[in-house]
Amino acid sequence: MTSRLTKTLLVVLCFAVFAAILVATVSLALDSSPTAFAAEENGSDDTAAAATDDATGDKALAAAIAIGLAAAGGAIGMGLSIAKASESIARQPEAKNDIRTTMMLGLVFIETAIIYALIVAILVVFVL
Repeated sequence: MTSRLTKTLLVVLCFAVFAAILVATVSLALDSSPTAFAAEENGSDDTAAAATDDATGDKALAAAIAIGLAAAGGAIGMGLSIAKASESIARQPEAKNDIRTTMMLGLVFIETAIIYALIVAILVVFVL
């Protein structure tokens, strides 16, 4: 029982850390550079262009971090799910169809979370 509680707490902690990192990357992308606004007021085009390029780089970095973490987390989750399903089928071969159905449903939910992170990354790059 303690092992199950520990695993559950570990999963919740991983999701909390993932959510915190995702929020941090989005806030990094939303960080508007004050030098761009100051340069536009002063009329300096070189400084404004450099600040805009810097902001674009921050957005790309935030999107890369978000999708990279989502893909890594999803790959770990899928690997654990498939490993546990294979172990369960080996222990109870007669429940193979039920285990496989539940595993596939879980994999779909994991993949959906990764696709949501991809959509957020695309929004960060092209909309913000």
